[in-house]
Amino acid sequence: MYKRDGHIHTPFCPHGTKDGLKEYIKRAIDLGFGEITFTEHAPLPQGFEDTAPTKDSSMTTEQLLSYFDEVQAVKDLFQSELKINLGLEIDYIEGYEDGTKEFLQKWGHLLDDSVLSVHFLKNPLEKYDCLDYSSDLFGEMVSLYGNVDRIYECYFQTVSKSISADLGPYKPTRIGHMTLVHKFQKQYQPTLDFSNKIRELLHQVKNAGYELDYNAAGLYKPLCVETYPPQWAVEEALSLQIPLVYGSDAHQAKDMGQGLHVLVRNR
Repeated sequence: MYKRDGHIHTPFCPHGTKDGLKEYIKRAIDLGFGEITFTEHAPLPQGFEDTAPTKDSSMTTEQLLSYFDEVQAVKDLFQSELKINLGLEIDYIEGYEDGTKEFLQKWGHLLDDSVLSVHFLKNPLEKYDCLDYSSDLFGEMVSLYGNVDRIYECYFQTVSKSISADLGPYKPTRIGHMTLVHKFQKQYQPTLDFSNKIRELLHQVKNAGYELDYNAAGLYKPLCVETYPPQWAVEEALSLQIPLVYGSDAHQAKDMGQGLHVLVRNR
């Protein structure tokens, strides 16, 4: 079976490890992958302030060309052993669509493959929260929003907007970790059932002709312990014939292939 990992980070990630590109590539080859995509966090839109407490959500614009150069170099070096795609993980941030579109218009022609993800939510005070930073920060969000359900509603509405947003011809067509809001679900449980919201998103993805990031990282988050999206939603996506692309979401080389033993039967 052809093995592909479509969501991998790099030493350019300020909240990851400094494992080199060649370490990720060696691990991928050892695991028998035929194709991988490096999807480093793209610089955030101009004028947007990173609201993660450590201000380390993405590369800087100054790092971007070095990232492109280094990935291109390993693409050339390992072309006979592994198909390597140059990609980015693009943040969809409500209210910053124009800046994201401008970024993609400038750089999108250089990309082979990318992911569109939601990490930041616009809160009731018209400011932004980094959804997945920590359980403590999520708890602060619960106090601000009023309850967990309202965070879930806001998240799924924002994912819906990301799918329908006009971000130009280079908009990524793979939706990243579609249920990332579940990351702390064992500590902060919603009272409402959001299954129908997830189903609506699946149909929206299908109608747009997009793919889904079948993301294994949640399996290894102690307050989540499920894939993004969860298994039942994966089965519904398969029934809708939505393309699923496995993503380790590795932030260190040893995470390559994580969860694949669970997911492989669904590819």
